[in-house]
Amino acid sequence: MAGRSPIWVNTPVLLQAIERYEQGRLPRSMQLWLQTLLEIDEPAPTPLRPGC
Repeated sequence: MAGRSPIWVNTPVLLQAIERYEQGRLPRSMQLWLQTLLEIDEPAPTPLRPGC
């Protein structure tokens, strides 16, 4: 995407957010943030982290 500035995210924070997202324990605002950050259209039917 042209004109989009890079986003810096702390890796442990991102991994914790993904784990909680997969478990359905993430607040709605954080779900929306994660979906926007990872460009997810709908909740994933499979884990976002393969092998976990």
